[in-house]
Amino acid sequence: MAAAAAAGPSPGSGPGDSPEGPEGEAPERRRKAHGMLKLYYGLSEGEAAGRPAGPDPLDPTDLNGAHFDPEVYLDKLRRECPLAQLMDSETDMVRQIRALDSDMQTLVYENYNKFISATDTIRKMKNDFRKMEDEMDRLATNMAVITDFSARISATLQDRHERITKLAGVHALLRKLQFLFELPSRLTKCVELGAYGQAVRYQGRAQAVLQQYQHLPSFRAIQDDCQVITARLAQQLRQRFREGGSGAPEQAECVELLLALGEPAEELCEEFLAHARGRLEKELRSLEAELGPSPPAPDVLEFTDHGGSGFVGGLCQVAAAYQELFAAQGPAGAEKLAAFARELGSRYFALVERRLAQEQGGGDNSLLVRALDRFHRRLRAPGALLAAAGLADAATEIVERVARERLGHHLQGLRAAFLGCLTDVRQALAAPRVAGKEGPGLAELLANVASSILSHIKASLAAVHLFTAKEVSFSNKPYFRGEFCSQGVREGLIVGFIHSMCQTAQSFCDSPGEKGGATPPALLLLLSRLCLDYETATISYILTLTDEQFLVQDQFPVTPVSTLCAEARETARRLLTHYVKVQGLVISQMLRKSVETRDWLSTLEPRNVRAVMKRVVEDTTAIDVQVGLLYEEGVRKAQSSDSSKRTFSVYSSSRQQGRYAPSYTPSAPMDTNLLSNIQKLFSERIDVFSPVEFNKVSVLTGIIKISLKTLLECVRLRTFGRFGLQQVQVDCHFLQLYLWRFVADEELVHLLLDEVVASAALRCPDPVPMEPSVVEVICERG
Repeated sequence: MAAAAAAGPSPGSGPGDSPEGPEGEAPERRRKAHGMLKLYYGLSEGEAAGRPAGPDPLDPTDLNGAHFDPEVYLDKLRRECPLAQLMDSETDMVRQIRALDSDMQTLVYENYNKFISATDTIRKMKNDFRKMEDEMDRLATNMAVITDFSARISATLQDRHERITKLAGVHALLRKLQFLFELPSRLTKCVELGAYGQAVRYQGRAQAVLQQYQHLPSFRAIQDDCQVITARLAQQLRQRFREGGSGAPEQAECVELLLALGEPAEELCEEFLAHARGRLEKELRSLEAELGPSPPAPDVLEFTDHGGSGFVGGLCQVAAAYQELFAAQGPAGAEKLAAFARELGSRYFALVERRLAQEQGGGDNSLLVRALDRFHRRLRAPGALLAAAGLADAATEIVERVARERLGHHLQGLRAAFLGCLTDVRQALAAPRVAGKEGPGLAELLANVASSILSHIKASLAAVHLFTAKEVSFSNKPYFRGEFCSQGVREGLIVGFIHSMCQTAQSFCDSPGEKGGATPPALLLLLSRLCLDYETATISYILTLTDEQFLVQDQFPVTPVSTLCAEARETARRLLTHYVKVQGLVISQMLRKSVETRDWLSTLEPRNVRAVMKRVVEDTTAIDVQVGLLYEEGVRKAQSSDSSKRTFSVYSSSRQQGRYAPSYTPSAPMDTNLLSNIQKLFSERIDVFSPVEFNKVSVLTGIIKISLKTLLECVRLRTFGRFGLQQVQVDCHFLQLYLWRFVADEELVHLLLDEVVASAALRCPDPVPMEPSVVEVICERG
């Protein structure tokens, strides 16, 4: 029982340790099983025990220790534990033993197949090792026999081996001598057959030996014969090289063979470059002939393909062959090649630029960009071979210049498109109206102009965006990743067009008699609304679209959106102000002529409203409709209920003059002037040319102010009779009946018309006004 207890319990399961609850029994059981396996396979005691460091390993009462003594353990329990604890310890011990038995059975069942397989494997290994020992013994015996035979054979053939080695050396020497004696005939045969490379290789193999043994007569004769043949070979190679009928690889082979024959490298270098220059200049002449006027020039893609495959390909072959053949020339030879490539490359670039300059028409850049891409790709190889010549940088500069020129071309195209839209608008406004068929309205014309300009801008952006496409070889260059996008496309194309559009629109605001004098007022109104729409939305949209497509870098200074919007708004304000002035001038001219061409002293008693006043109302109504098509209504002050029927309040000055009529005699003019001046002191000052706001009411108010102010000034320059004054009174009342509804403040119309009638009364020797009821009847009838 004690022996079983000494061998069986797992770590931490004895009564001396604090017992674990039911929750810890499963992990404790697994740890016991692992400990037993370690003990079975002879692992270290520390690993087998699995106990924590702390208890004394020599303690005989430690159930997990190697020196456990059952008798000492039982004596300790009897001395230290009461009966109840002894009973509990026994119960716990029995429970743990049963658990260990169950674990051992489970472990055996789980690993039964492994144990059986391990047993079979061990049995087989024992049998195999016995057979292997027998075979090793036989192998050792055979090796000993083989070693003995090898030693006897080596001893027997030692003398013969030395003789065979000597004979082999003599045979090799005889073959070399035979080659040397046959060398002249071989060289002659190779020259006759044209196998120049083989002849040079033969000469190279024998040259060192002939040079070393040239003091011997036989070798001297062979060397002399070979030199004669080699001289003839070199002469034929030079003749073939100078003829230049073959291509670059064949000529490079000739130069290589001549160098191998010992020809001077400097002279061959000059001749090689001279022959290469001839071939490349022939390609340049062919390209130049394509640019001539007689045959139609091929498209730019075909031209660049021809130049790339002909000139650039030939230059690459020349550079590669030169560097391979004349590498020993050092920096001097490299500089000579770079100067050669730089000179011919500049001529080729000039031809390419001449052809690219012809691609100015049309807005499609796809063919041009493809041609530039192939041109740039073709020059990568010579650019890498001839870095000192700067061909790649020169090609990139050409591409950049073409890109800048295309940006300028597209800017001119946008300007032309804008002017074309304005021409279309002019024609639409000037076209005669067919009966029963209305022409396009201002709103439709504005929409057409805005959509046309925006479509042209998008088309231009799409065209120049091809220069930055990922598949294009030069799109990763610093210029196309930075300056082209920000300074070229955004600033040069888009911002430049917006500036140009604003400047073109402002040019219509010139003084009358110049360009602005012939501008239709409707065009001014349309351009004003167009610029205002650009300020509110279009500029931000276009610049956002540009920034998204071209990823504009922040390190480059760009024009803020607010600056462009402010310019567009200022342009719209100037155009609208000029529109007010032009329309006010048109109405003012009618009023001025109507006042200046009439004899107011001898006029008849008024029976009707003058036709010019009806025309003024009609034109004002037409302007109101025209402006209402593009601008919102605006804000008006509260209207009085009797605005259209006001008669006496409007002409208070006239009534005052009538009241003081007995005193209005030539002997008392100062009293009348004093009365008028006192009245002006208490009247509100009217700013005729006040700023115009972007709404219909403000525009009509400005036009009416200019018109009535003109009427007032013209009245002040005339002298009126009694009936003339009454005619002015009727006309002003008629204007008051209709004009008040167009302005922001009806008091403005009342004040100006008051002043007109008052000025007419001041200029009348017999100021007798017409009765208000009669005035109303005439105006209603008119």
